[in-house]
Parts: sequence; structure tokens; C-alpha cells
Amino acid sequence: MGYIYGADGHVLMALGREHREIIQYKDIPDVLRQAILSAEDKNFFSHSGVDYSVFPRLLSKMNVRALTARLTGPDRVYASERADVFPQGGSTITQQLVRGYFLQKRTSAENSNTFQHPGIFPRLLSLVVGVPATKQLLLKVEVMRLSLWLEGEMRKRYGSKRRAKEELFARYASFIYLGNGRYGFAAAAQFYFDRPIQTFTVDDADKAALLAGITKSPGEYAPTVTENQKALRRRNQILALMAANHFLTAEAARRSQQVPIRLALHSTEPAAVSGAVENVLEELKSPDLNLGADSATSQLLAGRIQVFSTIDDRVQQIANAALETGLRAYEKRHPHSGELVQGSVVILRNSDSGILAETGGRDVYKGRDNTYSDFNRVTRSLRQTGSAMKPIVYLAAFRQGALDLDTLVPDAPISVAMSGDRPAKWIANYDNQFDGMIPARQALAESRNAVAVWMVQQIGISSLLQTAKDVGIRTKLRRYDTTALGASEVTLLELANAYRFMASGIHVEPHAIDSVVHSGGETVYSYRQLCCTTTESDGGLSMIQEGLRGVVRIPSGTAHALDSSNFPIPVMGKTGTTNDYRDALFVGSTFGPDGITVAVRIGFDDDRSLGAQETGARAALPVFREIMLKTYQAHLVGAVPSFPTYMETNIDAYLKGEFAGKQETRSFHSLDGTKAAVNRIGDCSKVNALLTASPCKPRNIAPRLIYERTDEHGLKVFENE
Repeated sequence: MGYIYGADGHVLMALGREHREIIQYKDIPDVLRQAILSAEDKNFFSHSGVDYSVFPRLLSKMNVRALTARLTGPDRVYASERADVFPQGGSTITQQLVRGYFLQKRTSAENSNTFQHPGIFPRLLSLVVGVPATKQLLLKVEVMRLSLWLEGEMRKRYGSKRRAKEELFARYASFIYLGNGRYGFAAAAQFYFDRPIQTFTVDDADKAALLAGITKSPGEYAPTVTENQKALRRRNQILALMAANHFLTAEAARRSQQVPIRLALHSTEPAAVSGAVENVLEELKSPDLNLGADSATSQLLAGRIQVFSTIDDRVQQIANAALETGLRAYEKRHPHSGELVQGSVVILRNSDSGILAETGGRDVYKGRDNTYSDFNRVTRSLRQTGSAMKPIVYLAAFRQGALDLDTLVPDAPISVAMSGDRPAKWIANYDNQFDGMIPARQALAESRNAVAVWMVQQIGISSLLQTAKDVGIRTKLRRYDTTALGASEVTLLELANAYRFMASGIHVEPHAIDSVVHSGGETVYSYRQLCCTTTESDGGLSMIQEGLRGVVRIPSGTAHALDSSNFPIPVMGKTGTTNDYRDALFVGSTFGPDGITVAVRIGFDDDRSLGAQETGARAALPVFREIMLKTYQAHLVGAVPSFPTYMETNIDAYLKGEFAGKQETRSFHSLDGTKAAVNRIGDCSKVNALLTASPCKPRNIAPRLIYERTDEHGLKVFENE
């Protein structure tokens, strides 16, 4: 059995072809040993593999009528299908071990009519008692022979009969099948009672007897939640045997017989971590782990390795609950969409991009349990990002030295060229309004589309694509200006890692495995950051951090709802809403290497619209808010990091209007260094004279300085000098 452990040390998931846990004799509590001996082999520690004292009892149970019918019955052809001649039972623990381990194939075929034993005696005997009975008898003889041999060899190896018996008992306790895919008493105790067997005491005699009773016939006696009568009767029989063998007092046995069977629940056990575990299993395939010739997955299933992951089950539970809350809130606004809308969440450590939690979809989808869905929307779903791409555009411009946060940029009508003979497309803002010349930090905070397109046209699409690659976007983006508005598709994990980089400045790929340990205790793999140097020389990094902090702090920012006394966590982040409200996103972080990054996406799998006004701020941001709040309230990721004082001071200065007066007196130059004529606009007359489709709607703003030029397509656009 292989285990995947979470960051807090708890088992996230047990995987294996067989659910088995190897245990030592010393780890088996007395009450369970006594229950097993009473149920299976009370003389185990005194015989030598075969308990001859049970032979008279077995002979007395031989089915003489069945033997007579075989000898005298008129229809000899069907004699083999009649009742068994030889009784079942009487096997010692050693014999059961031999049957299940050394003679597994032969045991499984003992009741068939195919006869393959060589020699005259077996064939003559089969004519008398039938093929199955002959095979059963010969198998019993072979089992006894091997049991005597095995016990002799074990005594030689361990030096005494007692030590040999203890080793055989431990192997039996680890090997025997106990129903529901569980092999061995340790795995069964964990499954049926959610208890390690080492914790069993005499007060758990009822549980020990129940487990011991399963060995006779798992199909008959393995307990279920709905039907426990057979298991209950078998348990009580063993409790009576334990009293008869003086392992329990009669009174203790009676008390235990009155205890109802209570089983652990398993229906939702893996739900919290299914998407995250998928990432672990994918990483195990990486050649970087260098775990030998056998695949790492095979080694995990065989129990030869154990995996320690970055996943924190406590954070995962918070993420799952927050997503469900957000989706239910959406469904309350849109009752017709019940259990159809989907979502995904991923949470990263800023320091090394360790995945703390990952939710690839909702728990219930289309009315069905979606716990074991094999589609992880965090890693497999390529979707547009909407305005969540804009910070990467700004970072590219900051890195070029093209502007800073206080540079005035034109929020004015602008067009993008279309392929073929199609006319140019005019870009509109979300509110269909234009503000003229505004500071870059305001344009980012308010998510002005026109500014983002203008910016990418100045720096060039190649600069944007390279910056996207630098920050962690691995999917190939389209070489269109509209990529600045999120027209290209990426995974949510890529987008989260890009924001994590912008929050920390640390270049590293997301990972879900911290270490891999061999079953012998040797660490065979340990995560090592290949590139984790903070890029202190990257001046654009501090500007984008301050800009994204402004998205929250500036009153007109799309994430200003997070600047509240009810949310005392300083964060940076950005909303995203794709065309026709198909997807709503929010990605944000707490500051620096000590922070975390949370990415949320809400949308339908069939790409239908979420509905009017279902923006990232409305649908996705509340999920982000709940995750951040509860994670830090529970102290799961350390203390809340603060933003640098100078960033908060700069934003304070902007909010106090210290930059407002500079708009009239500042010396402006275009990005290509040329001068241009300055036009002052306080209304929309000049703008509307240029447009037929996207009319300018004036806002109550101070006059802005812009100038106009004609682009290569002959269309007039606006820029700052």
C-alpha cells in the first residue's frame, strides 16, 4: 500500500493494487491476538503447523451420505456436483497462510472438475469420491506437508518455536483478506473503524472479534452499514469463544455482545483532495524524480515508496467549502443553473510555488457526486483570462521603461487590426466610457481596456509574449493585440503561478511533491528549487506589485471590495471577466515570499454565458475573500505579510490627489520620443466625431491632455505625448 501524505502529516490518500499494511507481532494488541486465536486456531502456539487434535471432529463431520451417493448413485456423470464428502475447516493459521501464499492458484481451482494430478491412486480415488473431493483431499495433504516444512524452516531461522510462531502470526495478520479490498488487520481496522489497531484495548473486544470473524468468509461476514446481522452473529460467537478460552470474563463478553456495530464512513473521504492528488501522480511520472527502472506510480501502488506532498488538507477543506459557497451564491441569483455551473481553485505558496490546495471542480455536478471526476479544471482546462492578463501587459511596459505608475496614459478610443479584409475593431471599456489621460495606476485599477491595448501596441506583442513566458505562462499565446485583454487561453495553474511570481519575484514552477521516501526509510527524492533567486534588479516588479495593490485600495478599483474592515488582510490582485461573461476570475496574493496566491475561476463547461453583470468581482472575488480570510484566521500559512511602506505611501499620496495637479504641467513625450500636438478635451465632441460605433460618454473628470495620430491603417487613435 502506498500513501500520499499532506503537508500536515495526515494521509491524503492510500493507493494500491491491494490495500495492505504490514505489521509486526509486537504491534498486534493482545485483545486482537486473542480474538484471532479464538476464531481460527486456539492451539496455534502449541502445534507444529497441523493440529491433529481436530482430526476426530473432522472425521465425525465427513458426509457419509454424499460418499454413498457417489458410490451407488445411478447417475455417475453428475456425482461430482453433489454435496462435498469432506468437511471444510480445521485449517490452522499456518495452513491458511500456506494456502493463500504458496498454493493460491491451486486453491482457487480446487472445486473445478478439471483433473490434472498424475498417478494411478489420484485417478482411482476420483472415480470413487469425485474429482472435486479428490482435489480437496490432495490439497489438504499438500497444505499439511508444506505447513510442517514451513514451521520447521522458520524455527531454524528464528532460533525458537515461539519466535517462529510470532513471525508466522504477524505474516498471517498482514496477509489475510478482510473484505472491501483490505488485506491484513491493520488496513481493515483503519477502514472499518478509522482506528489504528495499536490503539485497541480490552474495551475494544467487540471490534477485535468483528475483525477476526471476517476471515472465515469475507463475502459473508465483512460488515456493511446497511446489513450487519451476519457479522453481528459471527462477532458474538467469537466473543463467547474468547470467554470459553479464558481471554475474557463472561461478564466482559456479554457487555461486548451488547455493543452495536458502528462503522466509519467513507463516502466523502477522498473528496477534498482528488484534484491535488492527480497533480501528485502526474509529477511522479517526471524523469526528474529518477526513481529507478520501474515507474514511480507502480512503486507507489506496490507500497515500495511513500510520497510526502505540499498539499495541506486543512487549506484544501477551506478551498472546497469556499468554492461551493460561491457557486451556491451564483445559483441563488440564477436558479435555472442549479448544479451546472463549475469552478476551480488553486492555492500556491509564494516562496516555492508549492501547491497547498487544488480544487478541479465542484463536489456535486448535474445532480451526481463528482468526487472522483478525472477532469481537473485547474490543470486541464484552457480558458481565456479576460482582464486578469492585463498586469502582465503592464509589467512588460514597466520593464521596458516605457512608463511608470504615474505616467498619464490615454483612455480613449483605439482600434486593433483584424485579419484578412475585415475592418479594424474598436475597443470599448466595460462601462463604454473613456476618461482621457489618466495615471497608469488608475487605468490598471479600473481595468481600462483601451489603455491595455494602447500599451501593447507601444511595446509590441513580442514583448508581452516574452514577459508572459518569463512569469510562468507555458501555453503558447496568440500574437494578437487582443491577447492584452485575455483573448488567449491558459490554465488556471499557469495564471496563478504568474501572479505568484509578481507577488514574490521568485522564478519556480508549481509542484505538489516535497519528498519521496523508500519503504526502508531512505529519502530517494527531495524537492530542490532550481531557480529561486529574487529578481531585485527588476524595477518593473515593484511597480506591478504596487499597481496590483492599488486595484484593491483605489476606490474605483475592481477589487476595492477587499479594502474593508471586515477583511483585514492586505492583498494585491486582479479581476478577470471574459467575453459575454463566459468566465469570471480573480487572482490575488499576499505580499512577498512569505505570502500565498489564490486563483479562482467560475464558468460553465459548455462555454455558455454566466449572465449579465457576472463579473470576476461579483462571482469569483467572494471565493478568494473567504479562502484568504479563513486560511489566515486558522494560522495555516503563517502571519499575514505587510506590503512595503513606500508602496502604501505612494498609494496614499495618489488617493490624496497629490498627482492631480501634475496632469496640467507635466512635460509629456510619446513612447517613440517624438513630440506631438496637445489637445485638451473636456467633452466627447472630438472623440465622437471619430467614431460611429462606440460613442464616448463623458464622466465627471478633470480635463485630460491627449493628442491624436493616424495609425498605419489610416485610423485616428489617441496617445499621450
